[in-house]
Amino acid sequence: MNKTMENKTCARILIVDDELIIRESLAGWLKRDGYSIVTVESGEKALEIISKESFDLVFLDIKLEGIDGIETLSKIREIVPEMPVVMITAYGSINTAVEAMKKGAVDYLLKPFEPDELSLLIEKILTSKARDLENLYLKETIKDRIRFDRLIAQSKNMQGVFDLIKRVAPLECTVLITGETGTGKELVARAIHSHSQRREGPFVAINCGAFPEQLMESEIFGHERGAFTDAKEQRRGKLELANGGTIFLDEVGELSFKMQVNFLRVLEEKLFYRVGGSRPISLDCRVIAATNRDLKKAIREGIFREDLFYRLNVFSIHLPPLRERKEDIPLLARHFLMKFSKETNKHVENISRDALDLMMIYDWPGNVRELKNAIERAVVICRGSQIRPQDLPISVGESNKREGPDGSTKLLPLKEIEKRYIKQVLDDTNWNISLSSKVLGIDRSTLYKKIKKYNLKH
Repeated sequence: MNKTMENKTCARILIVDDELIIRESLAGWLKRDGYSIVTVESGEKALEIISKESFDLVFLDIKLEGIDGIETLSKIREIVPEMPVVMITAYGSINTAVEAMKKGAVDYLLKPFEPDELSLLIEKILTSKARDLENLYLKETIKDRIRFDRLIAQSKNMQGVFDLIKRVAPLECTVLITGETGTGKELVARAIHSHSQRREGPFVAINCGAFPEQLMESEIFGHERGAFTDAKEQRRGKLELANGGTIFLDEVGELSFKMQVNFLRVLEEKLFYRVGGSRPISLDCRVIAATNRDLKKAIREGIFREDLFYRLNVFSIHLPPLRERKEDIPLLARHFLMKFSKETNKHVENISRDALDLMMIYDWPGNVRELKNAIERAVVICRGSQIRPQDLPISVGESNKREGPDGSTKLLPLKEIEKRYIKQVLDDTNWNISLSSKVLGIDRSTLYKKIKKYNLKH
């Protein structure tokens, strides 16, 4: 069945006119075209039926007894704002029909009617409505794909991360998140928590490398009054505070060997003691850990316990560095631009093409965190309405330098950097033009022009 036939078969149309002959003639034509028709003679009855039933289109006479067509239109807009309404009018009331369109009518139908004109008008309106709904669905789908909680990405490998989060969130198992500093490991942990059965409970984070060993023990397990010199009162630890929720152990690879032993025992026995305490406390929280270390290497070096690793690594999620998902850079940069423009009350609305090119070339060793800081600084120091290369606190590094005739090192021109980067992306994608243009943040026609401009060869 084609789309036109689908529209006709499914569409319900309401005809509102106080002249019986108009209602009957319109209804007769539209029923023969395959539409489902309901007719009423007044604005009051139209509003009553619209509040109870759904329609795809309304034909509404301007001149009605009681509340007229213009007032009825306004009330329809209040009940169902998206409802397409076509005004029925005589030649002498065209100005009123135009006024009605300014108030939300999609079109007007002039008496006497031409059946062919009527059919074309309905088909145009219903096709447009179907397209709007499809676009809305696609927009929401894309929005869902690029945003997961506070994570923003469109790259294939980050879409894989989103899928892993969705799979593991409803489970109670421990999760180990790996990735370089600044890739967003805590955001992933928070996303897992917010989609878990413990979402109503607390999310408690602790940086395992931020405290010396004795203080770390107290931070995680808590302590009783008098447990050590400065323990002047009882204190609950992070595990206890996370009761009913999730505890996030950031940089778990920094735990001392003693703390590793202690924490392993907690995971195995589901019990722990406050420092200096004798009463066992049940472990009632989900454990998510994260590290930027290679824990398998740390195990081989004898600085991380293998048994603890396997306890933590029941389900693992690896976050790729930003240099491996550069197609996310324009999306993230735009997000941070909007965020910091609002926070600083500065009207910085765009990122120049050259600035974006520079960001795409740069390797971002500090990952998303570095990109965020770079955009914040650029917004602060930017003097115009768009960020330029000189506003960014980054340089393209040694890979973008060349040796001069006297042996000195000079920065490459931006065009040469662009040429090399485009060639690199094309080679990395095996000259897949669609994928390359997506990574580069330009359309296909622009990419073809640059290939020709730089005389690039497969």
